[in-house]
Amino acid sequence: MTAEGLGRAVAKMRAAGTDERAVSVFTDYYHQLEADATGYLPEDTIAPLGDLRRLEDLAADDGTVREALARTVVIKLNGGLGTSMGIAGPKSALAVREGLTFLDVIARQVLALRRAHGVDLPLLLMDSFRTSAESLAVLAAYPGLAVDALPLDFLQNAEPKLRADDLTPVEHPADPDLEWCPPGHGDVYVSLLTSGLLDTLRGRGIRFAFLSNADNLGATCDPAIPAWMAAAGVPYVAEVCARTANDRKGGHLAVRRSDGRTVLRDSAMVVPGEEGYFQDIERHSVFHANNIWVDLDVLATRLAERDGVLGLPIIVNHKTVDPTDPASTPVIQIESAMGAAIEVFEGSQALLVPRTRFRPVKTTNELALLRSDLYHFDDSFHVRSTIEGVEPFVDLSAEYRFVDGFDARFPDGVPSLRRCRSFRVEGDVTFGKGVACVGDVLVRAEEPMTVPDGAVLGEAVVDA
Repeated sequence: MTAEGLGRAVAKMRAAGTDERAVSVFTDYYHQLEADATGYLPEDTIAPLGDLRRLEDLAADDGTVREALARTVVIKLNGGLGTSMGIAGPKSALAVREGLTFLDVIARQVLALRRAHGVDLPLLLMDSFRTSAESLAVLAAYPGLAVDALPLDFLQNAEPKLRADDLTPVEHPADPDLEWCPPGHGDVYVSLLTSGLLDTLRGRGIRFAFLSNADNLGATCDPAIPAWMAAAGVPYVAEVCARTANDRKGGHLAVRRSDGRTVLRDSAMVVPGEEGYFQDIERHSVFHANNIWVDLDVLATRLAERDGVLGLPIIVNHKTVDPTDPASTPVIQIESAMGAAIEVFEGSQALLVPRTRFRPVKTTNELALLRSDLYHFDDSFHVRSTIEGVEPFVDLSAEYRFVDGFDARFPDGVPSLRRCRSFRVEGDVTFGKGVACVGDVLVRAEEPMTVPDGAVLGEAVVDA
C-alpha cells in the first residue's frame, strides 16, 4: 500500500498548490518512513561536545555590530496554536505580561534595536494558515514595523497526515483541516525558499537570519553574533545553555563519531531504553535553546546543491488525526527539527549563552513566573530578572492548566515570588490581591478555597 500511499499524498499536495520543492522534501521523508526509518540516534554513535565559545567572549566595535545588524533578519516560528494551554488561536497572541502579547513584545524588541543602531532590521513570522490572520492583526498596531516591500509573515508548508496502518493520507470528513499537519520547524528552510523570501532577502543584502520560537521572549537579536559570524566565516550557530535537572528532557547537541559533525538529538530521536543517557546532564551538559543563526548565502547554496532537500534527520511523530480525541484514527506526522540543520553546514558552531536567552512559556507554570514580580521589561523590552540566583520552582495543578482557569484563580495577579524557592498548588484555590510567597510554599485544597488579600504564605503547608 505504500506506493499507492505516496502517490495519493503527492497528488493531494499538488492539488493544494504545494510547491514542487516541498513535495520533493516530503517524498524523500516518505521513502525513509517506508524503509522503517526511525530517526533514532544511538548513544554509542555520538560523543559529548567539547569546550564551547561563550557569548560574553564575543567582542566587536560599534561600527562592525551596526554593519552586521543591517544585514540581519529576525524570523520567529509562529505556526503553533496554544491548544495545550486552552487557547483557540495562535499562542503568540496570549498576553504574557503587562497586557502585552508575545507578538507585542517581539515587535517592540525589534523596534528598539532599530532605534539603538539606526538600521532597518526586518521581522518575519513563519505562520501557519491557522495563525497568520490573527498574528498580523496584532502586529497591525505597529504601522512602522514592515520594512519597505517585505511582508511580515510567510506560510510554512503543510503535508498530509498518514494513516499509521498503511501510510495513506488520512481522511477526516468531520474537519478536513485536520487531515493536514506542518512538517515540523525544520520546514523553515524550504519555506523560505519556496516563498521566494530567501532570494528577496539576499537581494536586499541580508546575509544572516536569526531564527527562534515566538514563545521564547529571551531569544532577542544580539548583533554580536552575526558580527562574529561575518568575521570568522561561521555559516551556522546554535545557541546552547547549561543543563540543569529541569532540562533533562530537552534536546542536546553531540558530536557524531563517524564524521565529527555536530548533530542535534531531540527526545524523539532517543533509542528506547537509552533515556538514561539522554537525561544524563553530566555527560551531555548543555541543551539546545532552538535559537539559530544561519548564513543565508550558504543556505541558498546548500538548497541549490540538493534541489531543496537538505536531508535533515526524520522525526516520526505518532498521533491521532484529531489530537483532542484519542479514539480518532492513529496517524503518523513526518517532521524534522530546525536545529538538525547544524550537521548540514561545514564549520557550524555551538555557542554557550546565558540562561536569560531561554525563557519559553510552554505551560501555565512558566506563565506564572513571567507574570510575577520576578521579572520586568527594560527600555528595550528585554525581560529582566528582579532577583539574584535561580527562579523558584512552580507546579500548578490541573485546575490551572488552561489559561481561562489560570486567570480565574489569579484575578488580581500572580502572588509575589521574589522570596520564594518553590510554589506548588494542589486543588481549586483562588488567590487574593497582594499575596506573597516566602520559602517553600504548598497550598493544598480538598474543596474550593480562597487565599485572602495580603496573605503571606510561608514554609508551612496551607490546607483548606
